[in-house]
Amino acid sequence: MYKNLAKKPFGNGLFSLAASAKAPYFLTVQPRLQELRPGYCQVKSKKWWLLNNHIGTFHAIAACNVAEFAMGMLAEASIPNTHRWLPQGMRTKYLKKTKGSLTATATAELPDFEKITKESGGQTVTVTIHFADDEGKESTYAEIDIWVTAKK
Repeated sequence: MYKNLAKKPFGNGLFSLAASAKAPYFLTVQPRLQELRPGYCQVKSKKWWLLNNHIGTFHAIAACNVAEFAMGMLAEASIPNTHRWLPQGMRTKYLKKTKGSLTATATAELPDFEKITKESGGQTVTVTIHFADDEGKESTYAEIDIWVTAKK
């Protein structure tokens, strides 16, 4: 669906809105999908007053929501229909104040899904997310572990 919409005017925005509607709390960070392929997702979230913290910069937990959106899109684009995924946990480092909007780039080394069977159990896959602010400087870093299993 993403590949078809991405080629059309406003396609990225429409896909981002539809994906956010699936988990409505993502609407607060207004994620805008920039690029999506297996093992890679880039999302932009524009700074607006609802995302401000007490010092007027992008709130750290709002950045975590953007990270989770990017991870989820990457997982959906990467995990085959024969498998499923669940987030296990997140580690986040706030490196500096974010100036303006955030661009999150999520990457993951994908496993050999054929080796993840009902008999073998599951496997943890770590999605790494780097955030750049409007100046192109890294302001936040996150890792989200997802548990991948074969569907039963």
